[in-house]
Amino acid sequence: MGKVDLKIRCFFFFIVISAQGGFSEEYGAHLGAKDILLQRVKRQSKHAKSVLTVTDYHVRCSVLSRYARTTVQSSVRNQLAVTKEAAFEVDLPSAAFISNFTITSNGKVYVALVKERGAARKIYDAAKKKGKTAGLVATKEREIEKFRVAVSVPPGSHISFSLSYEELLPRRLGHYELTLGLRPGRLVPNLTLDVSIVERTGLRFVKVLPLKTGRLLSSTVSDESEAPASTRILKRPGCASVHYSPSLEQQGSVSPKGLHADYIIRYDVELSDPIGDVQVFDGHFVHYFAPRGLPVVPKEVIFVIDVSGSMIGTKIKQTKQAMTTILGDLREGDHFNIITFSDKVHTWKKGRSARATPNNVRDAKEFVNRIIANGWTNINAALLSAAQLVSPSPSSPGPNRVPLVFFLTDGEATVGITAGESILSNARSALGSVSLFGLAFGDDADFPLLKRLALENRGVARMVYEDADAALQLKGFYDEVASPLLSDIQLTYLDDQAFDVSRSLFPNYFQGSELVVTGKVKTQNHVDVRWADNHMSISKGEDNKTVSGTDCPGGPDGISSFVHRLWAYFTIKELLLAKLNSTDSTMQKLLGEKATILSLKYNFVTPVTSLVVVKPDEDEIRPTASTTTTAKPPPPKPPAQPRKAGTPPHPSNMTIKLKVPHFCFQCIYISKVDGDPHFVVQLPKLKQNLCFTVDGKANDVLRLLKDPERGITVDGHLISAPSKRDVQDRHRTYFDQIIISSAEGGTAWPASITISISLDVVVVEGEGQDTLPTGQWGSVTRQGVRVSMENSDDFHQSCWIQLADDICFLVLFHHYKHPSYLQMAHLGFYITDGQGLSPSTKGLLGTFPLLEDPQDTELRPSEDGVLSRGVLRWGVTHVTVILQNKTLKDNVRKRHLGRCWVVPKAEVEMLLGLPYQSYVVDHL
Repeated sequence: MGKVDLKIRCFFFFIVISAQGGFSEEYGAHLGAKDILLQRVKRQSKHAKSVLTVTDYHVRCSVLSRYARTTVQSSVRNQLAVTKEAAFEVDLPSAAFISNFTITSNGKVYVALVKERGAARKIYDAAKKKGKTAGLVATKEREIEKFRVAVSVPPGSHISFSLSYEELLPRRLGHYELTLGLRPGRLVPNLTLDVSIVERTGLRFVKVLPLKTGRLLSSTVSDESEAPASTRILKRPGCASVHYSPSLEQQGSVSPKGLHADYIIRYDVELSDPIGDVQVFDGHFVHYFAPRGLPVVPKEVIFVIDVSGSMIGTKIKQTKQAMTTILGDLREGDHFNIITFSDKVHTWKKGRSARATPNNVRDAKEFVNRIIANGWTNINAALLSAAQLVSPSPSSPGPNRVPLVFFLTDGEATVGITAGESILSNARSALGSVSLFGLAFGDDADFPLLKRLALENRGVARMVYEDADAALQLKGFYDEVASPLLSDIQLTYLDDQAFDVSRSLFPNYFQGSELVVTGKVKTQNHVDVRWADNHMSISKGEDNKTVSGTDCPGGPDGISSFVHRLWAYFTIKELLLAKLNSTDSTMQKLLGEKATILSLKYNFVTPVTSLVVVKPDEDEIRPTASTTTTAKPPPPKPPAQPRKAGTPPHPSNMTIKLKVPHFCFQCIYISKVDGDPHFVVQLPKLKQNLCFTVDGKANDVLRLLKDPERGITVDGHLISAPSKRDVQDRHRTYFDQIIISSAEGGTAWPASITISISLDVVVVEGEGQDTLPTGQWGSVTRQGVRVSMENSDDFHQSCWIQLADDICFLVLFHHYKHPSYLQMAHLGFYITDGQGLSPSTKGLLGTFPLLEDPQDTELRPSEDGVLSRGVLRWGVTHVTVILQNKTLKDNVRKRHLGRCWVVPKAEVEMLLGLPYQSYVVDHL
């Protein structure tokens, strides 16, 4: 057992004895938190787990003309003598919309419907007041949304889950790819996967790839790679079916714990008609436009690469690796240039782009290899420099080349013009008809800004994840747009025939991709298509309600009107993109309302709707009908509310924790400590952020918060971190352990409870002990305190601690797969809701949430009238603060919270009112 896990345990040993009268608080202080941690080392015990039986697991998918509808079903039986929790987890593509979810328990079916978020909130609140269990959380891993629901299953009971979702498969690099997650969590006696694919124009090829057990990209998969054992493929001219049913031995050969993999099918269609394929169903049409055999148009591409200090190490190495490969793939007819930027901008070839000759490509590779990361981030200057290279002057128009800008950054604008709206405006004016493709490298990149930059400038934005395959990610994205075939494509449909048409003007069409337009039609027997300056028409003798090839085994099921639903799917996505790109609040509201109406009509879970199951009382369930109700997700805290002391649990035997994607939580952090340690406090009435840094010392245990009235204490243990190279004498520290305790005798708790959090495990103690590994989902409720562990991936984990209705804490787990010199794994502590803390609360973070009287607290600008320096006042304390030109981010949503008033180090003690040593619980 690891040393950290064991050290945490002895702190509870002291608390228990103290609560029983064995030790006094004074003796505990003398003993010291460090000694307490050492005692816990000696008393840690292993915790065995019993598991349920997954009897059936089925994945069924029907693909009709690229539109896929997938259903995942799982059945679980509890053959144990005690109630156990059953979890159902599904990985969905980020572009998918959930369209149905049901839970069947003891013959009763609970159906989750979709509601508008405001209405769903009311239903959720009403259910919560009645003591019913309901909840909703969300997480995301790379390009995957993770859906998870957990239900308590009584002994001898059987429960089934069923989730359906819909998506349009995009064409990339000459094929469509269908990815189906197989994650039953156990070896399953009856596991099947069935896929049917129907394409009216015919199938060019169908290929099943080997099972993919990780998220990393691989360059080793080839056409000769074998499909998973027990796969059967039946292919006909217009359709194909795939069946997969691995035995227990075959499942075990992949993993003894059961399958945890992606089943991937690639295919492409025959499409000989240059105007594409137009299909009409139920008064709606879809036009797939992907002309083949066109010559590649030369491009003028500018690579803009962030080389600021945060790129030091693995990021810059991977970027160089990808750039070397990309430069080698340039065609000789292409022109290119390279810009590197930090706080300064450097251009490889001044004032012009260079032809991609062998000599120029060789020189460019040498330039890339010499790149050194250092400095700050001037995004605005880099964009303007790129625009100057690709925007021809009026007197000297450039040749017929497609202008493209690839913009890669791993951070935010920190110098020069840093306001997002100003950067957007400047880029819009300077780039003109240039297409900008934004690459956000890592979680700290300003992806919302890059997404808007791309939307406004004829491009798209993508995330590049910090993994070993980052170079492959960069190269893969470049390959998708490396071969332009057409520019400024206008697909027009006669007004008297088509209406409610989706986007039909496209800046570029790239080799291996596909343009899709959907709309409604007034007549079923004629659709007229115009492509550029050519007029083409397609005659339809009747409504296309049938498609050739539907005699495939396991043919399309439930999506006979797929164009109808595809139109809604497309329209919702475009409305939400338009809302994101709009700066007018009235227009944003109108676009949101339209998206909501369509989402409700088609039962889609989208960013403007919510899906939650609320378990009704037994006497509310009618024998002849299933019970249906919905609710909006709660704020980002553990979903279930703690039970009041002395009240029995609700008679319901089903506890539901539902996790559905597509939700933007509106969390406001009252205060937090993260980094080395870096404190951020939000002053609620002033709506200002206050920042200060305390230079701690390794092995100190700091008192972050103590509320004697509520009986709450929060301590954090510090570990040493490397010093910055230019400030070797300054101590840097991180938190590696957080201990939260509520003592018996507080106003909210009948007995003591301790939550000990380390980088590897969360231990909850109080009338027993529960252990939550940090790499797994799970929750524990003891003495009315709920602790929930969330895990979006190996590097993004969080623990919510709900102490009361109005007190909620969050601990973030920071892990780095390729850490830089200054980075190391650590914990961050956040007070997400501190309204229930009493006025007597103290500690490094304890005082600040209570500073809500604007008469006692004031920020004033400096005498020169510039809002860069001010005075923070409350009582007799006056502290000088400086408004630094930087932004802070919420580590859960990665959204900006605004600038920060920074307290100079010399005045931090005055701010706190006590010296640093006063907050040290134990010092060695």
